[in-house]
Amino acid sequence: MTDVSHISPRDKAEILAQALPYIRKFHGKTMVIKYGGNAMTDPALQADFAEDVVLLKLVGINPVVVHGGGPQIETALKRLGKKGEFIQGMRVTDAETMEIVEWVLAGEVQQDIVGLINQAGGKAVGLTGRDGGLIRAQKLKLLDNADPSIEHDVGQVGDIVSIDPSVVKALQDDAFIPVISPIGFGENNESYNINADVVAAKLATVLKAEKLMMLTNISGVLNKAGELLTDLTARQIDALFADGTLSGGMLPKIAGALDAAKSGVNSVHIIDGRVPHVLLLEILTDQAFGTMIRSH
Repeated sequence: MTDVSHISPRDKAEILAQALPYIRKFHGKTMVIKYGGNAMTDPALQADFAEDVVLLKLVGINPVVVHGGGPQIETALKRLGKKGEFIQGMRVTDAETMEIVEWVLAGEVQQDIVGLINQAGGKAVGLTGRDGGLIRAQKLKLLDNADPSIEHDVGQVGDIVSIDPSVVKALQDDAFIPVISPIGFGENNESYNINADVVAAKLATVLKAEKLMMLTNISGVLNKAGELLTDLTARQIDALFADGTLSGGMLPKIAGALDAAKSGVNSVHIIDGRVPHVLLLEILTDQAFGTMIRSH
């Protein structure tokens, strides 16, 4: 816990009072949180994240957590003497790798997050896309960037066909906090590894979420001068794509965020997960700790 003994009782009360309009505004609303980066590996930031999620639930906001686990999968593969292979940023996932992905994401990583939230006083429940028929998927068709006539086989990497949020809604109604691993299932009961950013964006759209919060290891979207852009519309994001300001690793993250903003999610926030209690700061104060993409 952060030491706040130096803050006077009056100032503490003022800080709490300033959160009231935001609590009132977002009461009963759903917020999908993509959890990843440093916030997921640093013990102090892990505890902060869990406390933030529990507090949001206690004040009447409905958090839904979607997590990744790339570094943890890489560690497990190395431990088993298996080298990760990537094509255009996608992990090639053969049947053996898929077993490891499921074990790491739905076992180790998910249960760590569930445990942290429960320890902080919440009631978290872990789900994969199989539970309640949540995420139906199909094999991802990965076309070559340079020659679209070439299709790369990346194995059991999935593309979302549909999301049925019934199980998530049922858990929310019973005061639980869903924690979702980005694993889908195909028509022949095969498993698919899906990009967690894509799952979070699609789930936010289907749940008609008020916000999609994406925790990253960067301060947000930067312009060409390296300055943080705190407030953008979907149209302005399109312009940043067109002039090359947005490229590289930000592309899939922003593309998913943009789809969500254009599909009815009121705002998408790409926020710096290295900042302690960044979720509370972004949602319950007027201080920007990242980039907000508005739907209009």
